[in-house]
Amino acid sequence: MEKDIIKGKKFISALSNRLKVEVIRHQPEDQITILVDRNDLPEAVRSLYYDMGGWLSTMIANDEREINGNYAVYYVLSMEGGKMDESDELSAEEKCWIIVKALIPAHDPVYPSVSLKVPAAVWYEREARDMMGLVAEGHPDQRRLVLADDFPSGVYPLRKDSIDYRDRFAPYDVDKEPEYEFLYPEGTGTVDVPVGPVHITSDEPGHFRLFVDGETIIDADYKLFYVHRGMEKLAENRMDYDQISFLAERVCGICGFAHAVASIECSENVTGLEVPERARCIRTICLETERLHSHLLNLGLASEFTGNVTAFLQLFKIREHTMEMAQILTGGRKTYGMILTGGVRRDITDVERKEMLRIMDKVEQDFTECFAGVVDSPNFINRVTGIGILKPEIARDFSPVGPTVRGSGFKRDTRYDHPFDWYKKVEFKVPVQNGGDVLSRVLVRAEELYESISIIKQSLELIPP
Repeated sequence: MEKDIIKGKKFISALSNRLKVEVIRHQPEDQITILVDRNDLPEAVRSLYYDMGGWLSTMIANDEREINGNYAVYYVLSMEGGKMDESDELSAEEKCWIIVKALIPAHDPVYPSVSLKVPAAVWYEREARDMMGLVAEGHPDQRRLVLADDFPSGVYPLRKDSIDYRDRFAPYDVDKEPEYEFLYPEGTGTVDVPVGPVHITSDEPGHFRLFVDGETIIDADYKLFYVHRGMEKLAENRMDYDQISFLAERVCGICGFAHAVASIECSENVTGLEVPERARCIRTICLETERLHSHLLNLGLASEFTGNVTAFLQLFKIREHTMEMAQILTGGRKTYGMILTGGVRRDITDVERKEMLRIMDKVEQDFTECFAGVVDSPNFINRVTGIGILKPEIARDFSPVGPTVRGSGFKRDTRYDHPFDWYKKVEFKVPVQNGGDVLSRVLVRAEELYESISIIKQSLELIPP
């Protein structure tokens, strides 16, 4: 075992007692990459996930044939404790990232599905099949996920030798995959209600099948990814590291800056690049400003969907102040373009700092008055209580994030479990609700709004020279 491993050592040691494990990378200090045999992959991930308190953050397939002659899959686990109760959470010294890697031979691009043991991997493995042609044997759902029905068979966009992005092919190839088949629940007595394909303005476009018994929806199936744009291939072929961050910010119209930060800080971490503390502080302020207007958007829509249009308008009026702050901070109301490798694009003047502190006071005061009226409405409470319940045991199996998982009783938050940038320097709480329903998630967002205001105020007060 490598001597420089501090965080994660006990997990690797425990796993090594069961399987053959090779530590192949340890950089930065809280990230460890291990190599296992592809046949041991499901048990390695399961053991880290359930036995040692891991959560699946993502899974990536990669074409490494030019490097080692193989494809590879990487399962990224956040080691933070199962968190089914407070005693189940790891200490700050134990929390780390463990990346489980397995090589998949180019002549036999097949590996045993992890989804059978860790359900959280189900979508990732479907995507790996679509985009890289790696087949997870035994996977419970072999349908396409990302690619359209008429996309040609045998073409895997993220392979290095796949078709060039400038090439064209017939949109309705005769050798196309069969059309998407919706999964119907077992038994009889249900009626299926087709919905879509529709463009839902507040979420992703989708095609749904709702299975109803009377007026009760007992099951559903869906097809998403209608807005898949091939951004990974575009970044791979056309852009350098700084340019990729501008593209990454356009992944999402609400949380774009978070994608840009993930993109840039990945390259900074792997190269060990030192970033000025003032720049890290400004990044954190931008992230929390984005969180503010995101939560206000969701809370406003929750009010509108339950018939309270007045609250919707008032919350969006408050949201406008956060957009104004973003414009002072970055020059843009939503798409910031602030982050560059090694720092940020703009600084904060003392005049701007004082104006942003004034705006935060205004947002906090107005939100307190408005939201009190929202939660005092019996109509709102009746419409969101006991609806859309995500049970804790299901949440544990599928590794959700954000208000979704925190509304089901889990104190999960990357800023708290793996603090980065200025989150190491400020104090904040991680709001948790235990109802698992829409009301719980709404209350988490409301509580987080106050925490974001606090983080921004602390950062503006403590910002280094």
